[in-house]
Amino acid sequence: MAKEKILVIGASGQIGVELTMALREIYGNSNVIASDLREQNELLRGTGPYVSLDVMNKEMLHVQVIRQGITQIYLLAAILSATGEKNPNLAWNLNMQGLLNVLDIAREEKLQKVYWPSSIAVFGPTSPKTNCPQHTIIEPTTVYGISKFAGEFWCNYYYNRFGVDVRSLRYPGLISYKSAPGGGTTDYSIEMFMQAKEEKQYQCFLQEDTYLPMMYMPDAIRATIELMETPSHNLSIRTSYNIHAMSFSPADLADEIKSHIPDFKISYQPDYRQAIANSWPQSINDSVARSDWGWKEQYSLKRMTNEMINQ
Repeated sequence: MAKEKILVIGASGQIGVELTMALREIYGNSNVIASDLREQNELLRGTGPYVSLDVMNKEMLHVQVIRQGITQIYLLAAILSATGEKNPNLAWNLNMQGLLNVLDIAREEKLQKVYWPSSIAVFGPTSPKTNCPQHTIIEPTTVYGISKFAGEFWCNYYYNRFGVDVRSLRYPGLISYKSAPGGGTTDYSIEMFMQAKEEKQYQCFLQEDTYLPMMYMPDAIRATIELMETPSHNLSIRTSYNIHAMSFSPADLADEIKSHIPDFKISYQPDYRQAIANSWPQSINDSVARSDWGWKEQYSLKRMTNEMINQ
């Protein structure tokens, strides 16, 4: 494993912080290079190498890959759903060009593996609402979803055309206490935990009965690493795998929090993010991931809430 040299792009983001730390535990601190345009996250400081890097600057990225002897890239830099709707052109350009830059360099330098996350945002109003399958109607209505859907097929193309071993997961909403939310529609859940602890009240930007697929960050990190460590011949999906852990509504989460903080109060004032949430499935069928590489979640809503409140 020591021969691997991994570059994490977007390491200071919501997923990047915890994924970088997990990879450093496996491969050694010096073999996992964290990079971001932003300042290094405090949790990463002093744990391993960090470089300032813009994924849109292909030449600079290529130089780093060669200079550092990189064998794997985890590309996490992206503009998420709610933020993307405020600046669609920027979201499309970053989400698409960043991926193409990485795939091109991976092809030229014959990198061993590339990881790129997709999202439940690829699904749209015409996708099945419950138990949404791996292969189904996909008609996204947000620029984030459109960019992720297009990106899935670029990954598939580079795998089939050039043999680039690129792998992907369609993340549900991700919940963590270690890193701040990144501008996604499912971020109400993290905000609710924070406000419950700090102020004992929260005004939610989604309706109380809006069910969405969710996952606690430790499960997401473990799923990512398990996928990347699975032998290539076991993988049948080269677009992006569905994964699922739990589905709940803001009201469900509020009730669970009240079991720990009885005087917590919640109110609801849906905004533009409600339409985004309404376009997504309420639950995901991830049977292909479970069959291909043995995916299984460890956290329920109850177990996650207990840990979030205590941390």
